[in-house]
Amino acid sequence: MKTIYVPRLSLFSYSTQYLPLFCLLFCILGIEGHTQDHAKNRSQMIETQLKRRGIADEQVLQAMGNVPRHLFVAPGHEEEAYSDRPLPIGYDQTISQPYIVAFMTEALQIRKGDKILEIGSGSGYQAAVLAEMGAEVFTIELIPELAEMANRNLRKAGYESVHVKQGNGYLGWPEEAPFDGIIVTAAPEKVPQALLDQLKMGATLIIPVGPAGAIQYLQKIVKRRKGTSVTELTPVRFVPMVDPEK
Repeated sequence: MKTIYVPRLSLFSYSTQYLPLFCLLFCILGIEGHTQDHAKNRSQMIETQLKRRGIADEQVLQAMGNVPRHLFVAPGHEEEAYSDRPLPIGYDQTISQPYIVAFMTEALQIRKGDKILEIGSGSGYQAAVLAEMGAEVFTIELIPELAEMANRNLRKAGYESVHVKQGNGYLGWPEEAPFDGIIVTAAPEKVPQALLDQLKMGATLIIPVGPAGAIQYLQKIVKRRKGTSVTELTPVRFVPMVDPEK
């Protein structure tokens, strides 16, 4: 009988030989683990933060459950992305609390294919939620660095059709008007006339109104042929809407 000699691999040679494979495997498992954690956190956010507080629009809930909010927070805050509070994104700005995003989106009552203007892109999260619902989104951000961040985050998350513009939100986007809805994520002391002018007849503007540092009120304004109807929805506190021309 012929004896066949099989060389014995040391632990060092074995691990070195297969090290690239092990690294790839660990990376894949790590990514899958994080993905599962984020999905679980989104599900909990929907149940505990939104549904329990009365958010009932299934399209809004589905969009909030699909958008990867952790891609829209500042580096180092990913683990807090689905917490029940706003988070800093730099430049004295924040990404709004998930409930407020859902509440404002539900109040806007958009339909698939609607043309929506957002004032105050921030990190891009609100625009992503609107795009996830099938809207054509035009978003304006005053701070150049945040406009770049929003554009980058939206592309990374797969929302490449959102139109991002750096500019003065008080002026709206007249070249693209009229809009089926407008949503504003910073608070002016009074409603900019240009935004009302750029609404379609019968369309809705959702906007927080009030002075900086004080309680503001989220208003739902519907454009009518004989003026506007205004409903105060809830007290809120947003960063001030800045007019660079003043």
